[in-house]
Amino acid sequence: MIRTATGADAPVLRALQSLLPEPAPETLERALEDYGLLLVSTDDTDTPVGYAMTLPGGESAYLAELVVAPDARREGRASALLAATMARLPDRVTTLSLAVSPDNDAARSLYEDAGFHVVDVDPEYYDGDPALLLARTL
Repeated sequence: MIRTATGADAPVLRALQSLLPEPAPETLERALEDYGLLLVSTDDTDTPVGYAMTLPGGESAYLAELVVAPDARREGRASALLAATMARLPDRVTTLSLAVSPDNDAARSLYEDAGFHVVDVDPEYYDGDPALLLARTL
């Protein structure tokens, strides 16, 4: 199930965030305070096993983080989170963008399958490592 995150999810989301190579803890805290769009994918007990955090930006939005727990991967959760994110963005948002490591084949495949395309490359996005900047018109 996909639902909006609540403050009660914070400890689990922080643990999931620790799986990311470049987490932004302060951004997660802001998202938990209703800044942006924070959706979770839950297991049978309604415990989050993944989340997508999207930040506003006028006519565009930025998918800042998308993560799924290792034992819940390969179940379509990332695709479901991405689809739900795009469906729940405000009507004024016409573009969703994100950054991904060129070496992250699984994430690149997910985003390409969802219609994202490379719009730029930032050679030092991840503390000196490159990132592909992707975008999709909604």
